[in-house]
Amino acid sequence: MPLTNLNQEQHTSATCKAGHNLTIASAGTGKTSTIVGRIGHLLNSGVKPEQILLLTFTNKAAAEMVGRVATFFDKEIASRIMAGTFHSVSYKLLKKLNYNITLKQPNELKTLFKSVYEKRIFVNIHEDAPPYDGGYLYDIYSLFLNSRYDDEFSDWLTNRNVAQGHYLDIYEDVIDEFNVLKKEYGYVNFDDLLLTMLEAQEHNEFDFKEILVDEYQDTNPLQGKLLDGFKPKSLFCVGDYDQSIYAFNGSDIGIISSFDDRYDDTQVFTLTKNYRSTKPILDLASKVIEHNERVYEKNLEVVRTNHTHLPQLLAFDELYNQYEYIAQNISKSQTKKEDIAIIYRNNSSADGIEANLRDLGIECKRKGGHSFFDAREIKALLDMLTLMINPNDMMAFIHLVEYGKGIGKAIAKDIFDALIKLGHGNVIEGLFNPDDSIKNPYKTNIIKNEQLGLFDDFIEMGSVARFKDIGLDKPHDRENFLSNAILKHPKLSVEGATFLFNFYLIIKELKRISSPLNALKHIQQSQFFITIVDLLCDRRAKQKDGTINASIKDSAVFKAKRRTETLKQLSRKHTNLKNFINAMVLGGGELSEGGGVNLLSIHASKGLEFTEVYVCDLMDGRFPNRTLMSKGGSLEEERRLFYVAVTRAKDILYLSYAKYDRIKRMDFIYSPFLCEAGLIKK
Repeated sequence: MPLTNLNQEQHTSATCKAGHNLTIASAGTGKTSTIVGRIGHLLNSGVKPEQILLLTFTNKAAAEMVGRVATFFDKEIASRIMAGTFHSVSYKLLKKLNYNITLKQPNELKTLFKSVYEKRIFVNIHEDAPPYDGGYLYDIYSLFLNSRYDDEFSDWLTNRNVAQGHYLDIYEDVIDEFNVLKKEYGYVNFDDLLLTMLEAQEHNEFDFKEILVDEYQDTNPLQGKLLDGFKPKSLFCVGDYDQSIYAFNGSDIGIISSFDDRYDDTQVFTLTKNYRSTKPILDLASKVIEHNERVYEKNLEVVRTNHTHLPQLLAFDELYNQYEYIAQNISKSQTKKEDIAIIYRNNSSADGIEANLRDLGIECKRKGGHSFFDAREIKALLDMLTLMINPNDMMAFIHLVEYGKGIGKAIAKDIFDALIKLGHGNVIEGLFNPDDSIKNPYKTNIIKNEQLGLFDDFIEMGSVARFKDIGLDKPHDRENFLSNAILKHPKLSVEGATFLFNFYLIIKELKRISSPLNALKHIQQSQFFITIVDLLCDRRAKQKDGTINASIKDSAVFKAKRRTETLKQLSRKHTNLKNFINAMVLGGGELSEGGGVNLLSIHASKGLEFTEVYVCDLMDGRFPNRTLMSKGGSLEEERRLFYVAVTRAKDILYLSYAKYDRIKRMDFIYSPFLCEAGLIKK
């Protein structure tokens, strides 16, 4: 049983009485085993699996814990446990409650937000405080939703930056229009999932006997409200305040530190035995993190007694020499490449390291900067599948059609609105059976409102005669397509219209396909998708003088094909299109490509462990990152990031810094954390 493998501290925590229980589990102390043991204890005590809710920071962590429960209990029993991230659990519960939800990637709706924002003209601009751009305003609003308690956006924003209050009328009008559009098209992003779940909690009872929360230190106020909204009869939280590193996403370390103040019947347990790292590695990490204020006292005990490698400091005269040496050292290492990690504070650090590893023929995979699902060809494939379910999905339409030469986001939005008008609310009807009585589907009128940055807009019609040579090899499709009034947009080029014709053809083809795998095969072979991939690979291979590097393009084409094949492999497990798309959206951020050496941002390394670890670019300014500190971060959080990075190492740890960057002609001084670790004397 899961309890038999626990040490005394873990066992005491896992078998505690129902109530409000917090376990402080430092890096490598076996928190996963403790949580699995707690679930086993609940099941043995007669709690039904469907009465257990397990909330984790990643879906991968939830799957691992449920999988371990399944080794002790029947798989069918384990599968009935509700488990996942706050977002995925909210999605599952809302689906059970018959909410109609169309999920979008976290940053996907930023395009819609920016299209609303870009209609505004700021006429009275403060010289010392220009308005936020659309993308940053979107991120700021998301941070507000996750980190607020009871404030209004206007108060929250002006408290952060009083000068931005000058633009509040426009900002709030953009946000209002954005929320109306989302509601109109049924779009839901991750923030909306939690907000919708909060509303559902007001009208529904959830019979969970106990809620377990992993990585509790990274809970943000919105998630905290959601947790309280479940009205848990018993709460079992596991976390470590020294690993709270998500303040940029709204997480509040005050939530874990005030746990025993907020609940009357609190019990706090501490796991002190570290099973992961050698004593020299743990001693180094402890020396640094002890400079932060202690919230709950803990004294870690190293279980492992063997060690042959002391943490090693590497100092270099020049930045590039650092990356070159790390790659060469890895090439000589006896450690399996999959058990090696290079961890960095800034994503730019990974570029030089990756280039040197590739140069030596060392396979590597990168996670934490750009995921598999950030690749534009993958987004395009998923957008095509989305249109198969909901042809009126404006965002999917814009993301695809904007690739046409001379089209872009604005014209793509014009074309979408025109198709809606021609099809009386249905894009497919507008594309294949347009209302011929509508001669100008592009005419619009916007009332002028200087205060909100709105001004009149009007589009004159263009002639379709310039498109007479399109689709000559497909006469029937050509005739239907050329009669469509969407071609009357004056800024639509011949290349853009040809691209739209290829879009018309693949949409027609997909109307008779239902399985995700077959759909992906057809899209991959379509001229429409081939054009998109060719454009993307040209962009990736374009040099400073504007020419295309043929070898780089060949490599880009190969990678795009490999990504497409990977998505097809993932689709084989699904027969339902909507379930497949939602699975990709919810789990997308946790997937990475390839094998070999792991290149990880510190945030992406969280929860992982490796035999050999390199923590690079330990220069003051880069780590700690002074720029992010000036934007609301803190030295304490940077120190926690250092602690997380170092404690990923089991046996071998290298810490490195450089004194000079010859490209930027910049001198560096070592990180203060190296002094705190005792590796450098001030």
